[in-house]
Amino acid sequence: MTLPATTPLRLYLMQVATLSQVEVPIVCYLVQTADGKNILIDSGLPGQFETPAGRPAPILGQDVFAQLALLDLQPDDIDLLICTHFDLDHCGHHVDFPRAELVVQREQYETARNGHPRFAAARPHWDLPAERYRLINGDTTLLPGIELIETSGHVPGHMSVLVRLSQTGPILLTIDAAPNEESFHPDRQAGPLDLDVEKTIASTIKLLEVARREQVALTIFGHDGHQWPTLKTLPAYYE
Repeated sequence: MTLPATTPLRLYLMQVATLSQVEVPIVCYLVQTADGKNILIDSGLPGQFETPAGRPAPILGQDVFAQLALLDLQPDDIDLLICTHFDLDHCGHHVDFPRAELVVQREQYETARNGHPRFAAARPHWDLPAERYRLINGDTTLLPGIELIETSGHVPGHMSVLVRLSQTGPILLTIDAAPNEESFHPDRQAGPLDLDVEKTIASTIKLLEVARREQVALTIFGHDGHQWPTLKTLPAYYE
């Protein structure tokens, strides 16, 4: 069978840091397509940062560059960078991918650019020239087999991602809309970092429906310390 040129071939999972006291993984993802495109989803923590008072300091692991290098990839090899949102643990190296087009929900971009304090500390990492960004509105097919799903609540304009693979089937990356399996049910409680309780719950219900409708083979939660050790991580991959 001949696949469309941009069909996702592989999905790599990268853990770049851990919140030490609670074993919460901080992660990025890489999708490679049949025509050789490299699509990064988030970029992890920066090399230097201040931990907010009262929160555990992350332990940095192999950063996104070291893990990409295991695949013989350099920052210039990244074609697209999907920005799920601008929290520091998701955008810490956006500035370091000079050739990548950055894809973000318009609502997230405008909320951050207009000075929302949530994104102020991370601003040097995401505040790039406007022409570097592709702003999207709502659910969007980025490429055949890659669906961007608007899941506001954790922050305005948060995105989750659905990746359709030929062997594994559809994989749903909830990102922070459902940070762990315990939060992936309609009666969930919002977390302390979720800015809008009603939208957080509505987005969770939306993702549950996506998982049902698309017959998702695997749901990967954004920061699930119990799930992560059970998953294939780079250099292994899903295909």
